[in-house]
Amino acid sequence: MKIVAWLSGILASMDPSAAPVDYNKPPVVIVHGIEGSSRDMARLARALQANGREVFAPSLTPNDGSATLEELSAQLQSYIEANVKHKPFDLIGYSMGGIVSRHYLQRRDGIKQVRRFVTLCSPHHGTIMAKLNPKPGAKQMRRGSAFLQDLNADAASLRKTGFTSIWTPTDLIILPARSSEMPEARNIRKWGLGHITFILEKHGIRTVLKALE
Repeated sequence: MKIVAWLSGILASMDPSAAPVDYNKPPVVIVHGIEGSSRDMARLARALQANGREVFAPSLTPNDGSATLEELSAQLQSYIEANVKHKPFDLIGYSMGGIVSRHYLQRRDGIKQVRRFVTLCSPHHGTIMAKLNPKPGAKQMRRGSAFLQDLNADAASLRKTGFTSIWTPTDLIILPARSSEMPEARNIRKWGLGHITFILEKHGIRTVLKALE
């Protein structure tokens, strides 16, 4: 959303500058959520860059749910193949981006290239809010959708990535908020401002960085 992108950019401009890239550390790919773009990830990207990480943040389109999650996963795969030259890499998915990332990992062999996988407020078991959006990609994030049932049937493979799911009880987009929990993940619960906690709040971003260690 534009306001999230604006806030993220403003806050990032006040944070420490990027450090020289440390190529001993894996690069990081960050995937945005629905109605979002790479600009939403600016503050998280700046924090990673200040830690010496090389950061890649694609903007997947269309971002409003009118594309299926399989289509967005194909875009993510193409972007990674074209841009991420140093592997293995770490993968972070925010909200819908976590589900798109899972499809890339579980159905496009991305799991072979990823060291750490972290999701932020992602609807692994669906969200009631997806009922408000009739578009194909949004329908796939509804509770009990065939798409999510298929991914969750073999989610055990995600353990190979040191999978971490970070979520907050104050999330009003992922309902119920515990839909973000996965038995295959290290689940981290943090209180915060809600759905934007882990891309805008400093304490939330510190949690993300720690999960990559």
